[in-house]
Amino acid sequence: MIYEELTDQIIGCATAVHRALGPGLLEAPYQAAMCLELSAAGLAWEREKAYPLLYRGAHIGAYRPDLVVAKQVIVEIKSVANYDPVFAAQILTYLRITGLKVGLLLNFNRPVLKDGLKRFVL
Repeated sequence: MIYEELTDQIIGCATAVHRALGPGLLEAPYQAAMCLELSAAGLAWEREKAYPLLYRGAHIGAYRPDLVVAKQVIVEIKSVANYDPVFAAQILTYLRITGLKVGLLLNFNRPVLKDGLKRFVL
């Protein structure tokens, strides 16, 4: 997989954040900490970058993934007790709209981060 090294680096950053902060916070602190950790790892990132949503050629809104890392990977951050299948739909929609091929769903509200991690590849 051509994105495996990059996603492994992102997961490493998420693991560091989870070890430091633990579960139980809202999404915003995890997102801010991820930005710091990604920067420390030398990875470029964009936070809540707007991607236009078009319908019949008309701009009808924008999608804003939590993070786009290295212009290649969508990272969606959650802090929820239970996984909802709509999270997968959200990631897949972001991938379709952005044209990117890989997404990570990180749920920080798990005792062990790997239990809240899902990787999506188109």
